[in-house]
Amino acid sequence: MYKVKVSSEKKAKIEEGMIGLFFEDINYAADGGLYCEMLENYNFEALEATGDFNDYHTAYDGLYGWEPYPYDGAGAMLETFNEGGVSKENPHYLVFTASSEQTGFSNKAYDGIYLNKGEKYRISLYMRRHENYEGAVYAVIDAWGEAVQSIELAPAVEGSDKNTEWQKIDVEFTAEEEVNAGTFAITLEYEGRVDFDFISLKPENAVEGVFRRDLTEKLKALKPGFLRFPGGCIVEGNTLDNRYQWKRSIGRREDRKNNWNRWAVHGNNKENNFKGIYSHYNQTLGLGYYEYFILCEYLNCEPLPVMNVGLACQYQSTQLVNTEDEAFQEYIQDVLDLIEFANGNENSVWGKVRCEMGHREPFNLKMIGIGNEQWETDKVDFFKRYDMFEAAIHEKYPDMRLIGSAGPNVEDKYYDAAWSFYREKKNTLEKPIEEYVYAIDEHYYRNPDWMLKKSRFYDNYPRDIKVFAGEYAAHVVPGAFNNPSSNNLYAGLCEAAFMTGIERNADVVVLASYAPLFARIDYTQWSPDMIWFDGKSSYATPSYYVQQLYSLYTGKYTLDINTGDELSEGLYTSASFDGENQKLYVKLVNVTDNDMEINMDLGEAAKLMGKEALTKAEEIVLTGNKEDVNSISEPEKIKPVCSNIIIDEKYILKGNSFAVLIF
Repeated sequence: MYKVKVSSEKKAKIEEGMIGLFFEDINYAADGGLYCEMLENYNFEALEATGDFNDYHTAYDGLYGWEPYPYDGAGAMLETFNEGGVSKENPHYLVFTASSEQTGFSNKAYDGIYLNKGEKYRISLYMRRHENYEGAVYAVIDAWGEAVQSIELAPAVEGSDKNTEWQKIDVEFTAEEEVNAGTFAITLEYEGRVDFDFISLKPENAVEGVFRRDLTEKLKALKPGFLRFPGGCIVEGNTLDNRYQWKRSIGRREDRKNNWNRWAVHGNNKENNFKGIYSHYNQTLGLGYYEYFILCEYLNCEPLPVMNVGLACQYQSTQLVNTEDEAFQEYIQDVLDLIEFANGNENSVWGKVRCEMGHREPFNLKMIGIGNEQWETDKVDFFKRYDMFEAAIHEKYPDMRLIGSAGPNVEDKYYDAAWSFYREKKNTLEKPIEEYVYAIDEHYYRNPDWMLKKSRFYDNYPRDIKVFAGEYAAHVVPGAFNNPSSNNLYAGLCEAAFMTGIERNADVVVLASYAPLFARIDYTQWSPDMIWFDGKSSYATPSYYVQQLYSLYTGKYTLDINTGDELSEGLYTSASFDGENQKLYVKLVNVTDNDMEINMDLGEAAKLMGKEALTKAEEIVLTGNKEDVNSISEPEKIKPVCSNIIIDEKYILKGNSFAVLIF
């Protein structure tokens, strides 16, 4: 029989909001995902990206995703021009010519548009008539090759009523039919020429008018403590020009300069002629820094932006800005300006911009990441860069918490060098180390067995410098594209086992987030992922539920928990206590196929709660077969099940399960 004894001795304080989220625009997580825009290349600025390490190329492909409608294209001509458009930053627009009645053009919309019958949607666009066109303009919803709904966007005009300047069109409609993988098209009533730009289709139920509701509500249900954004490797870019530049992501949506996504070239090689299937993966930046801050407010979590330090992605490029160059100061200034944008008042330059965008109150930014997962080499002086950023930020904002980097992996020479740097720095500082670096960002994408073996990874860490477990996941199939089966129950259980060690060592690990967060089915460069979706629906994975159970059911302090030699037995445990609400949480993970009979010794914990014994508990269990996965067709095949139980010393922990007991 297994034995689990929970002590009454309070151990490590658990930081409020310890379990959070990591968002990166990978796997079409932003455009095509959380950002509610349903159309692709809505701004006619698409770039096709090709190439490989240190040799990247882009080509303008402004008609990507657009084609004549009906599909034979008879009488239709699509062209793009870049003079006299709506925006100087995104100058291209469509010039459409119809030479026969009801000829139009349609949008690819990823794998088609999905509409729910009876729900409201909004079409917006810019339109400019040429002299020869006075007819009406329509939007058409096509399902199964048949136009099932027509929406008038602009009525016919005559003579002097005709406006040949750009007009903003904004029309709401209610879907008359259920549409799955349908077609969105725009048609002209008869022959003529019309210019179009920024053609948009969004659901009216989008959260804050920006975020796809089902995905956002799944995030909210996690009750995250923080949101790290916008990455990830896109912070760095595969070239410095390709990096995420926050100032390009704010202001009027039409003026946010389109960028190619660094994941567009992921998987490129000689065999595919260095051109992958995601070569048109772009960032329209409709989901930008302002929206990230708004999302944090909606989720009631702390924003944690990560900033570039003058380095392109070290995996993909050697491009950098030398610290001695004047241009390097621009990267430091970007961080200072971001803090002012987030926290400054209306009398500051960047605080005024935020106010003009509609948010007068500050976002109360408290933390910033300095670099994504940078590491020191003979050519990359990351440690010097961190010093320069730290000095400039803390001179002006001494209370800002900064996140450092331990590189892309743990247990390698770069990781060792990083920790040597921070520890040596601690010994020479004239201020507490947390005023220099709040926590060190560590990443581990490892196989499930590593997660199990390393559940005690932090047990012997020195307690003087804190850790941000910024990216982790159990990789059943390493490097897999489009592989939802990689998010099976066993992966989630191994992550839960590893997280018992994170929770037990909360005096070292103060922040933790699984990665990546989102994956659009058939548009995925990286598996596993926490939430999978298509154009219509989404589902949570076992890994999602593991994160949720840690986020929702963790106390204020850890308690000592003793099981003997738990690693050899396949049992992993942690315990925490919330004195304010008088709640005891015991987490138990069984990665074996067999049920475990556990003798629960809760006598000391009962005294801590002012009780003689603890027998009544709420049990939340995640269990099933190891290979089980959720899917679009079976979204809740694996999910937590709640029940009230009586524990009379013995508790049966099911095989292949993660259980949370709440007393």
